[in-house]
Amino acid sequence: MAPRTVLFVVFLIFFYFQGQLLQVQALANRFDLDFSYMKSVKNATDMPSEEEYDYIVIGGGTAGCPLAATLSEEHSVLVLERGGAPETQPNVLSVDGFVANLMQEDDGKTPAQRFTSEDGVANVRGRVLGGSSMINAGFYSRADNEFLSKSGVDWDMNAVEKAYQWVEETIVFDQSSLAVWQSAIKEALVEAGVIPDNGFRLDHVVGTKVSGSIFDGVGKRHGAVELLNGGNLRNLRVALHAVVEKIIFSTVSSSRPTRMVKGGGYCARVWNSPMERAVHVKRACAWEEAGDSWGPQI
Repeated sequence: MAPRTVLFVVFLIFFYFQGQLLQVQALANRFDLDFSYMKSVKNATDMPSEEEYDYIVIGGGTAGCPLAATLSEEHSVLVLERGGAPETQPNVLSVDGFVANLMQEDDGKTPAQRFTSEDGVANVRGRVLGGSSMINAGFYSRADNEFLSKSGVDWDMNAVEKAYQWVEETIVFDQSSLAVWQSAIKEALVEAGVIPDNGFRLDHVVGTKVSGSIFDGVGKRHGAVELLNGGNLRNLRVALHAVVEKIIFSTVSSSRPTRMVKGGGYCARVWNSPMERAVHVKRACAWEEAGDSWGPQI
């Protein structure tokens, strides 16, 4: 294994084991995996050839799942995910499979997709419902407030706080204490000048801290996919193994074949060999493309 790959794995393992007792915020306290969202999940080839939705979320990952759940409270939502269901990939559901996921050869179907960043660094990203939250080290921390203030977005900080609490109460756990070697690394960081020692903190701070984990006390992973359960599952559909080739914007009636949606709004072709699917946004609301800068681009 290449040296930088070893360092990458060690880095993730270190951050996974950062969980400790929460002193103020409420954390999740259940240990059972919640697959309720599977009621809304289908293979893309099993979806109707033509449907209408208020919103289509491209990418069922760490950003796409909570976005879809929130929108589904009052709207019909379709999530298009190129990967499969977590329950078909046992390694993504527990800490025991963490390293195995990263070591798998990428055959185009594995939950961890290998890629190289623009600056030449080898890395992996999630290719499974729940995205990279299903393959990473499970370290949880709130965002940097300075980043939010300089982002140019007029954030409703009360809504942001409620969103934090929702995530933390649903999928973030404490690990009660650090192992001896973990404590040694923490103390070494402080001694090396990574200060101050902030103890347990969920918020983003300068220095060394211990934070929450999406692994529960028995090693089960509770990824972003479980946030789908917080939505209205009757309004939510998730299509797996769905690859979006293009987005077609249209404000006039279409003369395309009937497999393409006619009328105003936004439409897209969704390819899933050997069948072609067409989906349509019912109103001229918005396309929501979720994901980080390392995610696949259309």
